[in-house]
Amino acid sequence: MLEEVFHELDCCITAPQGFTAGTAACGIKADHIQDLAILASDVPCVAAGTFTTSNARAAPVLLCQERLQSGKAQALIVNSGNANCATGQQGMQNAYRMTELVATHLGLDNTLILCSSTGIIGYQLPMEKLEVGVKQITLSKEGGKDFSEAIMTTDTYPKRLGLEFELDGRTIRLGGVAKGSRMIYPNMATMLSYLTTDAALECNWLQSELRAAVADSFNMISVDGDMSTNDTCILFANGLAGNVPLNASHPEVGRFQTALRYITKFLAYELARDGEDATKLMTVHIHSAYNKDDAVKAARAVTHSSTWNHALADDDPNWGRVVAALGASGCTFQQDQFDIFFGEVQVVKQGIAAPYDQQEAQAAIAGHEVIITIDLHLGHSQATAYGSVLKAGCQ
Repeated sequence: MLEEVFHELDCCITAPQGFTAGTAACGIKADHIQDLAILASDVPCVAAGTFTTSNARAAPVLLCQERLQSGKAQALIVNSGNANCATGQQGMQNAYRMTELVATHLGLDNTLILCSSTGIIGYQLPMEKLEVGVKQITLSKEGGKDFSEAIMTTDTYPKRLGLEFELDGRTIRLGGVAKGSRMIYPNMATMLSYLTTDAALECNWLQSELRAAVADSFNMISVDGDMSTNDTCILFANGLAGNVPLNASHPEVGRFQTALRYITKFLAYELARDGEDATKLMTVHIHSAYNKDDAVKAARAVTHSSTWNHALADDDPNWGRVVAALGASGCTFQQDQFDIFFGEVQVVKQGIAAPYDQQEAQAAIAGHEVIITIDLHLGHSQATAYGSVLKAGCQ
């Protein structure tokens, strides 16, 4: 059904009308690696963002939170290799300076420029290098792929996707990129993600819808249990598709919501799959929870359990550790009702061991991707979480 509605595009964040991007190697990283990127729209956008809940937020996060109060933005500059975090007042001045450089380079209103940084904490940005690098950047429709690579740090491959679909009699495009493979859990990750669309969206609805999409995607991944200082997800909507602005009452709003959830879940899945030192990707499906909060608690508890992570790393189908994680999660739980499946193998039925073959259960968790399904038989809510299984010594 999804394939009939959405057409996947390879050019990610520059796929929507009016968006361009460009990159440069300004010397923050060694070996002339692309480490500076700019994304811009031809016209001002309605924009919204979600950010780390850490009390040690990096300077660019504080800047973005301040400027997005207006609900408008037009461009973004991102550097990798340096987080600009724990850098004091100088770090804030450097964040503002980054946006000024872009405003001058592109001839835009400085208050509509956002910035992000990712990399090592505690070092001041080499602003003289950034000043040279910004001047070297030329924006183009083909620059989306380079953008997705320039923002990477320890990632082993870029995460990107574009979608095209019909809405309100118009062709709509939605693109996204993300980076991150360490310090992932909870409430987003050591991750940056940027989404672009040429759809027209009402500002207040956009903010609530982005929060909901992030809650079901980036907030449901875990690699190592550490929260970052720079987590950022921003959605830019420039309205150039010419549709009637979307809000909760628009008759076709569900199509955009589905596309947004599809792309954020895809990017979240790829982040978890590329977790640093990961040997496997664990997908945990919770069915029939008492309510949504319980479903989320249960799914997160299993992906975050260190003892279950150790068992998976050793190909040990020790389902008792899953039960322990569920019991400690705080979700509503009946000991004589829940079922657990490893792949297609049911290992627990109504709270006790099911009759299963140990070798089949072991085979079900031995691959690079492990699917765990848990039915709590208590309601109608569900959730899915993704977790990286780290190799021995990294857990």
